[in-house]
Amino acid sequence: MTATTYSDVWNLEVFFNGGSDSSEFADHLERTGQLIELFATKVDNWTPLNSLEDRQFLQEVLEDIENAVVKLIQAGAFVGCLLAQNTEDKKAYTHDAKVTSLSAAFQTALGSFDNLLTTIDDEVWQELLANEPLVELSFVLTESRERAKEKLSKEEEALISALEVDGYHSWGQLYDLIVSKIKISINENGEEKQLSVGQASNKFSSPDRDERAVIFQNWEKAWGAQADFLAKTLNHLSGFRLSVYEKRGWEDVLKEPLNINRMEKETLETMWAVISENKLKLVAYLERKAKLLGVEKLSWYDLEAPFGTTASNLSYQEGAKFIEQNFAAFGERMATFARDAFEDQWIEGEDRPGKAPGGFCTFFPESEQSRIFMTYSGTPSNVSTLAHELGHGFHTFAMRGVPLLNRNYAMNVAETASTFAEMIVADAAVKNAKDIGEKLALLDDKVQRTVALLMNIHARYLFETRFYEERKQGPVSVERLNELMLTAQKDAYCDALEEYHPLFWASKLHFFITDVPFYNFPYTFGYLFSLGIYAEALEEGKGYEDKYISLLRDTASMPVEELAQKHLQVDLTQKDFWEKAVHICIDDIDEFLELTKDI
Repeated sequence: MTATTYSDVWNLEVFFNGGSDSSEFADHLERTGQLIELFATKVDNWTPLNSLEDRQFLQEVLEDIENAVVKLIQAGAFVGCLLAQNTEDKKAYTHDAKVTSLSAAFQTALGSFDNLLTTIDDEVWQELLANEPLVELSFVLTESRERAKEKLSKEEEALISALEVDGYHSWGQLYDLIVSKIKISINENGEEKQLSVGQASNKFSSPDRDERAVIFQNWEKAWGAQADFLAKTLNHLSGFRLSVYEKRGWEDVLKEPLNINRMEKETLETMWAVISENKLKLVAYLERKAKLLGVEKLSWYDLEAPFGTTASNLSYQEGAKFIEQNFAAFGERMATFARDAFEDQWIEGEDRPGKAPGGFCTFFPESEQSRIFMTYSGTPSNVSTLAHELGHGFHTFAMRGVPLLNRNYAMNVAETASTFAEMIVADAAVKNAKDIGEKLALLDDKVQRTVALLMNIHARYLFETRFYEERKQGPVSVERLNELMLTAQKDAYCDALEEYHPLFWASKLHFFITDVPFYNFPYTFGYLFSLGIYAEALEEGKGYEDKYISLLRDTASMPVEELAQKHLQVDLTQKDFWEKAVHICIDDIDEFLELTKDI
């Protein structure tokens, strides 16, 4: 029997033939615009009767919203894939601007709709939501209504949405364009090569410290050359956001990200407090790693350095099979989903020039399919990343049949499913290690992710909160941005490193994303939240898949505190849950320290 060979290049043709030149996609954009215009016209002509007679209109307009959202998300996903697979695709940038414009028009109409909902009396509102089909959407509709109460007038919010196209989102698009032009120099076998930032970032996991150091030096130089442009971009992007907050009377920059993530500030503060209280063990790992690498202290470019000897550099085919097999140990539906994703070419993993850095999973709702983007080079970290993104895909798969308006889960719980999948594969890799050298290499890779999520993400959070406070007073210079980042990294890493990355504010895409503010703490939340779920899954075995899917299906229909109470019977505002989750991470560190104590 011939083994299945999976393609490491995704198939986008099933959505629209011809890529960025697709006439089908042009027609899709035209139809999307018409649906948004239809929805906007209905909203403009609606005056709530403030009675149960409003139910019929609500049912109709919610169908219009769903139709427009499906088209809009499909378009955005396609453009995102085009830009990721080829950063030089100029026509894709044009499409991106068009999708941004359509999205702004839709958000304007949606804002008007939400504003009108606030004019309905509370008593009538409760009666309207008491029966099908609206009762199923009661949480998201009420959430939209309450959020609208905290915003400006319909006209003012419409103006903000219109200005965002060229005054906000365009700065994020400019960042993408600048990054697409950045090349990192490297000398391989006497030949000078120019790497994309995505290719260069993979080199930080090289076993050769000299190579890592040279890459880092050239990395800093390349980003530093663009620092003035990137600082201006970040200042204008954040300035626009702060101006909107000021007009709405929002003093706390965390108000919007917490609201989007449906979580309380008390939960966030408790999580960071528990992490900070347990960082000494992470420092012990960093110190041991430095000793093992023969240096006094690790530098930034050592954080992803491998340790130990491993033959587990897996080809794409081997990595895919390893993921499938270990997903199957948890549940058949998760394994079947992964196998279908590989067979149907949902994944873009080819290592080639011109690709964007990083990885993501995006959903095409019209087709009920996902697409996964990354650059796969066979390292254990690559296998984990692939599992991570498949976890995202499984989350949307698990929500099939749920009304589209109830599928809009926030980033913090989105990272739960991805990290859960990643943990399954990482644990299996450690347990299946052929010898102590391989076990150490895989365990080290696993602990690296803990350090990234509890220290690196903490540095991003500290930088961003401090930066926004200073930005309220005016633009922040390149020199000051570097200082803020350096201080944040020293605080987050407990000053355990020799050399830091002060230009991280420039090289990290997440600071420039306009769709979601504060693209940092949800990663750490999702990581630790998933560990609590993972611990339960280990106790119950294969039978836990049904419970897991039930939790995923609820992720967009309630606050995270309620979700945790319902499915895990825990209080996220208290330290107990977070301490247990952090100690799962510490168990890995303890094992690493024990195995390396005599080396």
